[in-house]
Amino acid sequence: MRKRLARIRSWRTVPALAVGIAVLNFMWVSRVYAADEGQQLHLFSLSMGLFGGLALFLYGMDTTSDALKSVAGARMRTILSKLVTNRIMGLVTGVIVTAIIQSSSVTTVMLISLITAGLISFSQAVSVILGANIGTTITVQIIALKVTQYSLLLLAVGFLLSFTGKGKKRYYGYWLMGLGFIFLGMDVMGNAMVPLKDYKPFVNLMATVTNPWWSLLIAAVFTALVQTSAATVAIAIVFASQGLIDLYTAIALILGANIGTSATAALASIGKPPEAVRAAVAHVLFKTIGALIVLPFIPQLAQIVVAISPKWQPGMSETLYHSRVLPRQIANAHTVFNVGIALLFLPFSSLAVRFIEWLVPDRDNGLEGLAAKPRYLDDSLVDTPHLALGMVRREVNRMGDVLEQMLEGIPEAVFEGDLDKMEGLKERDEKVDALFAAITRYLAKIGQEDIPEDVADEVLGAMSALTELEAIGDIIENNLAHLARRKVEENIVLDEQALAVLTEYHLQVTRAFKSAIVAFVSDNKEIARMVMEMKSTINNLDIQARARMAAFLRQTLTPHELASYTLEMDIMDNLKRIYYHTKRVAKLVAQEEGAADWQAVPSLAPASS
Repeated sequence: MRKRLARIRSWRTVPALAVGIAVLNFMWVSRVYAADEGQQLHLFSLSMGLFGGLALFLYGMDTTSDALKSVAGARMRTILSKLVTNRIMGLVTGVIVTAIIQSSSVTTVMLISLITAGLISFSQAVSVILGANIGTTITVQIIALKVTQYSLLLLAVGFLLSFTGKGKKRYYGYWLMGLGFIFLGMDVMGNAMVPLKDYKPFVNLMATVTNPWWSLLIAAVFTALVQTSAATVAIAIVFASQGLIDLYTAIALILGANIGTSATAALASIGKPPEAVRAAVAHVLFKTIGALIVLPFIPQLAQIVVAISPKWQPGMSETLYHSRVLPRQIANAHTVFNVGIALLFLPFSSLAVRFIEWLVPDRDNGLEGLAAKPRYLDDSLVDTPHLALGMVRREVNRMGDVLEQMLEGIPEAVFEGDLDKMEGLKERDEKVDALFAAITRYLAKIGQEDIPEDVADEVLGAMSALTELEAIGDIIENNLAHLARRKVEENIVLDEQALAVLTEYHLQVTRAFKSAIVAFVSDNKEIARMVMEMKSTINNLDIQARARMAAFLRQTLTPHELASYTLEMDIMDNLKRIYYHTKRVAKLVAQEEGAADWQAVPSLAPASS
């Protein structure tokens, strides 16, 4: 798998680099221009430059984000869970983590997984969301530094690292290539916009969007489509650098971009658990309310931005002002707005938490009805494998809850021969099968991504664990159900001594199963080893039961007594098979091999259903 993934990475990188350079060269040769006399444009070339540049920009954003998630995704999740101790630390943590991974949406997704896992509370997550909004402005600050002339250098160095590097060096190469594509896209869009500043119909059109409400609406819709506020702000910088819009209009576009990116998060949360919906609602409320509060005060915000930014100096040319000063002011406006939102809402985060929890109440966490459908498997996390695997563990935990109910129902259904109870256990197994199929498909999606070797190993381990758990459900549904029917049809009665032995045996197997699920969900090797060490307890119970049966067989047995003995042994064998599969799950967590166990214990060979 590692070699296959390496080949995929190489073949994805080469065409991407070739296409980027080809687009730049083509734009350089067929630069868009406006005729001095006819005021005509090459619309096809202009559109190609604008949308082609935007495509390169978005591709660069995805590449840098994916590369950093691969390098630091797991560590960022750990940092989030450990540093969010109070509101101030939560805010700072959100800024730092989002600045590193360059995506506030990924930070929010991490928070959702941590809330779901019970590692942090929703109230703690609110301050991190506010910090993430600040952290995501770092990307725009980098864009405004006017380093587009280094795009090809970044692409060349990044390609070299990704092509020749190993391990993390390869991902650092992808990160540099992503930055190169971002700057290349900006350069292509900027070149495409050059003739528009002298094209009167377009200048007149831009004059109509100086109304801040129109600018806000246009930016919100565009951002919702491209799913990144950085792209909208980058386009605003491109327009401003060509003298097409002023600072006031750019600020209105920034406000709309912030609303648009929150709308995307809201759509992504549809059908998700309450924790995910609450995080999305917090994101929407903070951004939307903040934008609507600031909108009437755009002139005042512009004054603040101008005061803290590079300014127009006497003798400075208009071209230099638009290309150097105005982009810095726009980037600073984006930062000031998000910092202002954080400072405004942070003192009231507790009230916001209570309000949002009232808006999005908890729903039934039971396993009946539609709950057999996956609850935590979010396709949007597939390209963030560490987070996606965290959601897999949560879903496996739900699957384990169903299996635990099935295990706990064995005494009534099988030992006492209650066929109605047995039917209930078989219905639960249908839920196990449904979750097994959904989780397996999800793991397959993760495995198809460009993932590091350690993540690929985790995917394979999770697949194996799922197979073991699904086998436990099949044993109960098929083998033990058959024994329950046999007990009823042949009117077999288990004496008190047999029931006591089976009850104790069942108790230990159930205890081992519960511990194995906990070990898998929390990746706890110590608990996994404890499950493996229970083998001696299970074996001792088995030896005692068989010794008692051996003494029992020395007597003259009636057909009914022989049937009772056979049933007791068959039940024990199936319980032992359940423990075997449980121990296999524990071994996968402890990362120890145990493939030879079938041969070591002949009685554990798989029974036909």
